[in-house]
Amino acid sequence: MDMIQWILLILLAFLLINRFMPVKGITNIASQQAKDKFKDKNVQFVDVRTPGEYKANHKKPFKNIPLQQLSGRVSELDPDKEVVVVCQSGMRSMKAAKMLKKKGFNKISNVKGGMGAWV
Repeated sequence: MDMIQWILLILLAFLLINRFMPVKGITNIASQQAKDKFKDKNVQFVDVRTPGEYKANHKKPFKNIPLQQLSGRVSELDPDKEVVVVCQSGMRSMKAAKMLKKKGFNKISNVKGGMGAWV
């Protein structure tokens, strides 16, 4: 292998590791753990699915802020409070959690398995 191939291989490995490594300040929680937080006034609940998905099946007190709108609507959330994020499978909510982390939120919980795993 020449030098360029090695560099590309190392870059690819870094990107894969970075994509799947836990991010400091983001916790993965089960749906039951999310339910346990429902009465806590210092927790905000955000459902990042599309309005159609949200309308078809959602849980109170989750507020619908679709992932595509989140960066423009981040001012609706308090960065000093915990944010619990959910989607259908847990993938979009993890993207949302990382976006919130970059915007200065420090305590973010992602519901593992999303609404598909809700019990």
